[in-house]
Amino acid sequence: MPTAPTGIGVQRPVSSPRGLWFSGVTASPATIRLVCFAHAGGAPSVFRDWPTHLGPHVDVVPVLLPGRGLRLWEPASTDIRELAQEVATALIEQCLLDRYAFFGHSMGALLAYEVACVLRERRAAAPERLFVSGSRAPHLYGSSLGTDLSDDALLAWIRELGGLLGSGARSQFDRRLPTLRADLRACESYRPQPQQPLDCPLSVFSAKGDLIADEEQADQWREYTAVSMRRRHFPGGHFYLVGPHRFSLLRELRGELARYAPAPGSSTPARDGQRMHP
Repeated sequence: MPTAPTGIGVQRPVSSPRGLWFSGVTASPATIRLVCFAHAGGAPSVFRDWPTHLGPHVDVVPVLLPGRGLRLWEPASTDIRELAQEVATALIEQCLLDRYAFFGHSMGALLAYEVACVLRERRAAAPERLFVSGSRAPHLYGSSLGTDLSDDALLAWIRELGGLLGSGARSQFDRRLPTLRADLRACESYRPQPQQPLDCPLSVFSAKGDLIADEEQADQWREYTAVSMRRRHFPGGHFYLVGPHRFSLLRELRGELARYAPAPGSSTPARDGQRMHP
């Protein structure tokens, strides 16, 4: 099995061909790359139409985790920190850290944060900004999120959160069930390690009526950045990003990412503080 560097003098097995971790990587003239992490049980398809809404200066790169899509044959991970190590290795191998930001929703927010911490440990380039959505702060994880429920009860819980509605929901749920349970176990077993706050700014998005992450729980992300934190609160519940209220989120993202587009008459985008760790 091939290996990839995880730090000076350390080698780690690569569990999957490098090209399978990311979809949508292009040689476009975009000025910033938005690496996107989906919710528990989610897949890159959540971000399918984001390039249309975020503009030509943003290259949207969804992360394809084991247990879904072309990686359905791989077992989904139940360890957030181990998964973060593997994602960080893939990002470094594929040279995707020249100018980038992270977006993560729910479990994806937790994973995006851990990947940012791993990259800092490896002295890699830091993200321009970390966008977290539908997620309580990392130290508030560890309670039950549904792995103790029967299949029927878990489906009812997902529907109460606003997901898997409409015809075909049951068959879709059954296909995703092993991956969903693995993802939920990863969140339930997660315990954050003591870390210095990140030196990139945060944008924290929450939604009214979210039963997973309320406003107060989302506010506590503030202690995870040494720079600045921007807060927005939307209607729509936990799965607002796949319903009609997602357009409010997309407008917000487009506005924040627009600052990285080149200024009129210039080919050089503005930078937002220090991006390399000494």
